[in-house]
Amino acid sequence: MAQEKIIAVLTGDIIGSQKAGRTKLDAAMQRLKQTAESLHPDTRFTRFRGDGWQLVLQDPKDILVAVLLLLADLRASGLKVSTRISVGVGPADSLGTDTLSDATGRAFVLSGQGLDQLPKQARLAIWGGRAKDQHWHLAIFELVDWLTEKWSAAQAEAVATALRQPLANHQMLAAHLGITRQAVQSRLSKAGIGNLYHAVLAFRNATWEMQND
Repeated sequence: MAQEKIIAVLTGDIIGSQKAGRTKLDAAMQRLKQTAESLHPDTRFTRFRGDGWQLVLQDPKDILVAVLLLLADLRASGLKVSTRISVGVGPADSLGTDTLSDATGRAFVLSGQGLDQLPKQARLAIWGGRAKDQHWHLAIFELVDWLTEKWSAAQAEAVATALRQPLANHQMLAAHLGITRQAVQSRLSKAGIGNLYHAVLAFRNATWEMQND
C-alpha cells in the first residue's frame, strides 16, 4: 500500500488586527502573500475572515524556514504587526479549487484546531507527524517564538536575506543589503541566526510521516 503524501498546512492570523486598522492589515496580508509565493512556485496562499490566512507547503522539510521567513518579512516591513502561526502536518484529502477555502484533510484540521487552541501569549504551534517527534518540534517552535519576538526590523531583514541566500558570506549579504559587513555580522549575531541553523537542519533532515495506529 502506497504511503500517503504528507504536507504541511500553515494557518495564521494577524495579532491585534482591529487595532492595526484596515490599511495596515491589508499591507500585512500582502507581505505574507509575497513571502508565501517566494517559498516555492506551487505554494498556495489564501486570505480568509479578514485577518486570517492559510498556506500549503508540499514538503514539510520547509516548515521552519517558511515560519522564520514569514515572521522575518513581516517584522522587516516596518508595519509593527505580527502573526500567529499554527502548523499541521499530515495528509490532505483535497487541496480545493482556486483557493484553500474548500480544502480538506488531516493537515488542515490539525492546523486550524492548533490555531484555535494556541495559548494567548504564544504565536507558534505545530501538530502532527510522528508522535515521538512532536516534543522536539514543539520545543524548537517555543524557542523560535521567544527569539524572533526580540528582532528589530533591521535584524529581521538581515535574517530573511541570509535564509534566502544560505551560501552567501557576510560580504555578499552586505552588498545585497547596502550596508557594511560589520553591520551584517552584528545584526545576524544579535538576531541569533547562528543558533537557528541546526534547528533548520533538524527540520530538513527529519522523517515526515504519520504515526502508525
